[in-house]
Amino acid sequence: MSASSSGTAMKNVVQQLRLEAGLTREKVSQAAADWKQFCLQNAQHDPLLTGVPSSTNPFRPQKVCSFL
Repeated sequence: MSASSSGTAMKNVVQQLRLEAGLTREKVSQAAADWKQFCLQNAQHDPLLTGVPSSTNPFRPQKVCSFL
């Protein structure tokens, strides 16, 4: 690796670190509490928790019509 490409790479690293240092951080405990509140508020709309009515379920088994 040449000196100029090494210097450019280091400048990019420093620029990225400065960008990340300037971000405002949120405490994990607060983020977890917010996420929990969001999940509880929207649980009634979640089909994984409430299920999908069979009339609107596109993946329900198809009825087979057979003549005997």
